[in-house]
Amino acid sequence: MATAGVDPHRIGQELDGAVVTVDPDLPSAVREGVEEITGRPVGTGAGPRVHVGPAMPELAVGDRMLWMHSTSAGVDALLKAHTPWPRETLLTRTVGRMGERIGQYVLAWALAELQNIPGFLHQQASRTWNRLPSELADGTLAVVFGTGSIGAGIGAALQRCGVRTVGVARTPRPTPGFDEVVALGTPDGAGGPSGELVSALGAARWVVDALPLTPETAGLFGPGLFGAMSGTTFFNVGRGATVRTDALAQALELGQVARAVLDVLPEEPAPPGSPVWDLPRTTLTSHSAGPTTATDITADFGTAWHTLRTGRLPTLAVRTTLGY
Repeated sequence: MATAGVDPHRIGQELDGAVVTVDPDLPSAVREGVEEITGRPVGTGAGPRVHVGPAMPELAVGDRMLWMHSTSAGVDALLKAHTPWPRETLLTRTVGRMGERIGQYVLAWALAELQNIPGFLHQQASRTWNRLPSELADGTLAVVFGTGSIGAGIGAALQRCGVRTVGVARTPRPTPGFDEVVALGTPDGAGGPSGELVSALGAARWVVDALPLTPETAGLFGPGLFGAMSGTTFFNVGRGATVRTDALAQALELGQVARAVLDVLPEEPAPPGSPVWDLPRTTLTSHSAGPTTATDITADFGTAWHTLRTGRLPTLAVRTTLGY
């Protein structure tokens, strides 16, 4: 269950009388979609509150938040702003087609590297004409940290080009999108990464961080994980604070990481003096790998709404004690 005090049957019974609101900064298509799903104008009703938006709204004295639907896949900032999370308030999140989008993002950068696109661009800038080597994706190995819907989307996109995919989870189980799932272990603890993970990282052409930010994942990518890599390309499409920038800089210097593509950073936007601007062989893409659309928001809200009306817990319910 998402939170110990959440009762999906009770919430479903209260939806008919709930006041449903939508953050005013969201596109009008979201408001219109929510009204179509709920069958009434937003802001009407006299019952508890249901809100769709990136942040929890201010509540009047005596108001009760029944359900908060986050317009983001990552809810770390929302949970941090409301600690502890209200025990009886359901929190759901928006994922939409993010796994597909981020999967294509990772695949695009991987293929560009294999086809030596950076080299050809450099040649053109210097008016040089040489045939440069290229490689096939088939037979390469990708290790993806995070085996939820986004990680699985990344794995599936890479598999279509013949990339062997290994997922990493605290509790391994067979998951679509992955040829194998291995245990994380304790990268910076006494036990270190699991033996299976160390072996996979040493052979990986690609390592992808698709993790949410939780107390357990903060700073997870440090010397323990980077030290097991051997010339890999590292992607971060999860959360910036899961990576220690100093450890990544050292790994790039030592060649443990050959190059990096960072869509997310610990601080966004990065200030001019941030060390991330000076990381060698690194590309920053300004948190653009998996944009959330109005259709994503309304589709996931609608699925959760109809699931709750049957008394069941939505699949996108957040386990607030875990952070995802």
